[in-house]
Amino acid sequence: MASNVNDVKRILLRSGKSPFDVVPVERALHEDVFATNSGNLIFSDAAHKILQTPHTEVVSNGIATRIADVDRINNEYDVFVVPLANAFRPSFEPQLKRLTRLISKLKIPVVVPGVGAQTGVNYSADRLKPMQSSVYAFVSAVLDRSASIGVRGEFTERYLRDMGFRDVDVIGCPSMFLHGDTLTIREGGGTLGPGSRIAVNGSHDAVRKTELGQIIDRTHARYPHLRFIGQNLSDARQLHWRDLSHPNAAITGIPTHPDHPMYAEDKVRVYIDPVTWMEDLRGFDFSFGSRIHGNIAALLAGTPATVLCGDSRTLELCRYFEIPHRTLANVPADLDPAELHETADFGPLTRGHRERFDRFTNFLDKNGLQNTFTHGDGGAAFEQRMSKLSFPPGVRPWTGPEAAELAPRLNWLQTRLAEIEAENTRLKRTVAKNAALPAQRSTYQRARSVVGRPIKRALRPSR
Repeated sequence: MASNVNDVKRILLRSGKSPFDVVPVERALHEDVFATNSGNLIFSDAAHKILQTPHTEVVSNGIATRIADVDRINNEYDVFVVPLANAFRPSFEPQLKRLTRLISKLKIPVVVPGVGAQTGVNYSADRLKPMQSSVYAFVSAVLDRSASIGVRGEFTERYLRDMGFRDVDVIGCPSMFLHGDTLTIREGGGTLGPGSRIAVNGSHDAVRKTELGQIIDRTHARYPHLRFIGQNLSDARQLHWRDLSHPNAAITGIPTHPDHPMYAEDKVRVYIDPVTWMEDLRGFDFSFGSRIHGNIAALLAGTPATVLCGDSRTLELCRYFEIPHRTLANVPADLDPAELHETADFGPLTRGHRERFDRFTNFLDKNGLQNTFTHGDGGAAFEQRMSKLSFPPGVRPWTGPEAAELAPRLNWLQTRLAEIEAENTRLKRTVAKNAALPAQRSTYQRARSVVGRPIKRALRPSR
């Protein structure tokens, strides 16, 4: 464990990048700094701000889990904080297992603030049964190193308690506490009309499985200032490079696809940094869609938002924070966001925010972590440092006469670069593995040694 100089606790935070890292768009897309979904940076940036106090130093660990780093982590840090979203889902199981192997070797405390399980809106855990042993091992490893584990909502709490875990705290997601116990939503802006600025968001799965694609198209016809905000890495690459190599490119009904009308009209964005994302959303009148953090970004910016819930991860967060929401499967294709805006009640969300914030900070206290709002300057130093940085604007669609000609060539170069990088990584691992093995002599050397010793003894002069 690190020795604390002047009582400063060194916190290692699992996050794609530090909030203070200004990364050019091309590098961000090549290195995937937000781990395929830019929403991840909203809660990791919030955690960074919340945990930064005069007595702490917060360091981003990156998303990659390297077991070889365990000794360094034990020696240099005092606690490992692991903000997670819907980590209890089948597609994340390999990463969850690697995290478990790392955590099991750590001698320092490990704190998980807000992990969630993902299933349908019916809260059935049947699809999670094949990975139950992996979840059990992960939670056990965490609880061996912390007082409790923080979960996103009611479903995940029940899911873990049914496994026999008792030290489970429902705390929601750190992203909602970016501004501490204060949350102000602009209301009373009147009825939405053709001149209103509306932001919409949604995943490829939601467009493929529900009426969301038609909802977006019909909203665009009614509200010409509509903007679609994507979150996937594949969304950003479609905008910046017109890269259609990802399977998501098969879904042409989502506006990040070059064939969609909103693409050609420059009405689509993907943000690399939460700060520019929220700054842009401050200028909108309303946000809606199936992306939970897309709408949380709007709420943090003070913009009214309604979530269209398509799974348990969005539903349990909306229920916990009392965010206005509807079930995606039950909304009609001709849904008018004006109706969502008119019926949304933000009173429960804002009135209950302070109590939920206290519950969150109590969880941190229980696990030996200070927060900037209780033990620091309320995030003033964090915000001041952020204000001096110049982050890239949202990624915009690549349009114009040169796009069709240049895109295939750039995509080929990008693919070759990725292949070369993958091969380079493989070779580095092979070299490192061979370097760790004892030196091996060739067959000829071993044979010469066996035969040579008797000959040398026979030829040695007698004394």
